Parts: sequence; C-alpha cells; structure tokens
Amino acid sequence: MNALHNPFAPGAGTTPPALAGRDDIVAAAELALDRIRLGRSAKSVLMVGLRGVGKTVLLGRIADHARRQNAKLLSIEAPEQRSLPACLAPELRQVLLRLSLSERSRHLAQRALRGLAGFVKNLRLRYRDIELCLDLEPEPGLADSGDLEPDLAQLIELAGEAAKAAGTSLILLIDELQYVPDDQLAALITALHRAAQRNLPVVLVGAGLPQLRGRTGRAKSYAERLFDFPTIGALPPEAARYAIEEPLRQQGVAIEPAALERIVELTRGYPYFLQEWGKQVWDVAQASPITLTDVEHATQLAIAALDESFFRVRLDRVTPSERNYLRAMAELGPGPYRSGDIATRLGRPVTQQSPVRQRLIDKGMIWSPNHGETAFTVPLFDEYLRRTLRDLE
Repeated sequence: MNALHNPFAPGAGTTPPALAGRDDIVAAAELALDRIRLGRSAKSVLMVGLRGVGKTVLLGRIADHARRQNAKLLSIEAPEQRSLPACLAPELRQVLLRLSLSERSRHLAQRALRGLAGFVKNLRLRYRDIELCLDLEPEPGLADSGDLEPDLAQLIELAGEAAKAAGTSLILLIDELQYVPDDQLAALITALHRAAQRNLPVVLVGAGLPQLRGRTGRAKSYAERLFDFPTIGALPPEAARYAIEEPLRQQGVAIEPAALERIVELTRGYPYFLQEWGKQVWDVAQASPITLTDVEHATQLAIAALDESFFRVRLDRVTPSERNYLRAMAELGPGPYRSGDIATRLGRPVTQQSPVRQRLIDKGMIWSPNHGETAFTVPLFDEYLRRTLRDLE
C-alpha cells in the first residue's frame, strides 16, 4: 500500500491517529482545568507510567484544552542536566509579559516581573544554568532571598494573582518530572500548595516515570492530597484493537480478525508498539484486507526498528557496569526483580551494587515498584536485552 498514506505515527510524543482508551484520564484533567478557571479548587494532575505509553501525547491533548480556554500555559520538559529554575524562568517571563498587556492585570504582572528579576539575580550563583536577562529592576524583598523554596512560592503566587486579575488561569505543563532533583521538586510542590491555599487559578499537569509518585511523597508529606496520580499503562485489548482498526478504516483498509489479534498480542497493548506494528504492517501489506501473513512479515521489521531506536538509544546511555546490571535483570526473566537475586546473578553483594542501581534509577532506566524490587521503565526491555546478549559480551 502507498506509504504516503500510512496513518500510523511511531514517535516521541507524536499524536496517534486514534487516541484510544484514555478518555477518562483526559476528561478528569480537563475538569481540573475548568474548575481552576472558575475559581474553584482542584487537584493538580501527575500522570505516571512507563516509556512509550503516551504520557506526552496526553499532555499535548490537555494543553489543547487549556488553549481553548485562553489559559496561560507554561510548558517545559525537565531535562536531566538543567535546573528547574532555568527551565521555568523564560516560560514564566513570556506568560507575565502577555498578562501585562491586559489593563486588569498589568500592575500585578509587572510586579511579578520585578519579582522574577530578583528571583533570577539571586539564584544565578546557585543555579549557573540560568541565562535569562530582564530589563526590569528587582523589587527588594520580592522573591529574592536566594532560597528556592520560599522564592518560587512567592513568584508563583504573584503570577497567580496576575492571572486571576486577568480572568484567566496559569497552567504549568511539565514533562519528564522524574528528572527534577528532590529539593527543586519540593520547592515546586510548596509553590503549588501556596497557590491552592490562596485559591489562585494555578494548576500543574505533569508526567513522569512511575517513581515520581513516591518521590513527591518523600519531598512533601502532603503531596498525596495535592495531586491526583493517574497511572498510564498498556491499553486494554478493546482499546488496542481500536488503535489499529480505526486508522485503517479511515483509509478504507480492512484487517483480518486473526491479524488484528496477533498485533494486540505482540505489542501487549503498549501504544508506541501499536504504532510501530501498524506502520510496518501498512508498508508490508499489498492490499486490503491485511492478513496474518502480513503481520508476521511486518513483525521482523517492527522488532528491528524498535531495537535500533526505541531500545538501543537507551542502552547507549549507560556505562559498562550499569549495562551488566541491566543484563543480569534481563537474564532473570520478566520482572520485577529482587535486589538480592540481581546481586546473586552478578556474584556480588547487594550493597556493592546499590550505587549502580541508583544511577540507573536517576537515568530513568529502572524504578522500584516496592521496597527491594527493581523493574525496567521501558516495556519489553528485558526481551530486547536477551535478544542482544551476545552483542553485549
């Protein structure tokens, strides 16, 4: 079939042609945004899940809803090697400049900009990656103590007051939140808590790996009352079928039931894998309907594509000792894995492997579902490692 009309879209954060099985999650987040806009209380939302389950896609869908509300969006992806203040400051400046154009919020927005100037100036020595320059002179005593937690809380409060005066809301959209260091995460939670106490129209919609839930609780004990934590996982079979069948139907292409079931079985309902199999099956098939034979041929291509991109790029980020740890996990079969079993496989004490395990957690390669347990953050990563064990020798 014509590759030009292939509807499937495997990619990082790429919106699939049929967003299946996520309606309840999107509706709950949109309700929170609607309540905040009307001056009512709502919990912030932190979506947690493995790689490739569509968290970034959902953030994009929720952002579209916020734009239709004319909300002020502060959207960032938290990188591993950059501080939260450095990411937030430029986005907050843009939001405040837009708020300063409204007569109703001009005074408050300009005051918030002066607070931002003091915030940046006094944190620049601590967070050397802050590069933002502001023309406004700081207002003494306004978010300028040099202590991130109270300063960020005051700054978000000032921005929330300006948004409220303008009759709008401030929506923080933050992806990859698991990379935010503990002290900076605690400061962000404190700022959101302050805004909620003041009934300001400020809400966070974030996404991160599964360890994010536990980290927020450790950062601030009240986090569980401040956030909802919807888990984004594999799609149930009915939704997985729809994710494949509906885009094909829109292109006038059918798929045999056995072929469809085989795709659902091979992908285990993970959204990224569904898109990869869908793309490869479309390219392999000669005509409608798509057959089981087409799926079997496409499977080899899909696995090769995943090995070279989705899986391999993650493995390339680890050191030899970290790679050995991952390999030992994979050799134990499907997880989760007990730390003692991994250490036994490596022939070393658990305590000796703790630093390696922590580095892999920090890199987002693994996480701890329960105390003493370890699991991969990438679906089917154990199968990839077992396929490539000889190459890792």
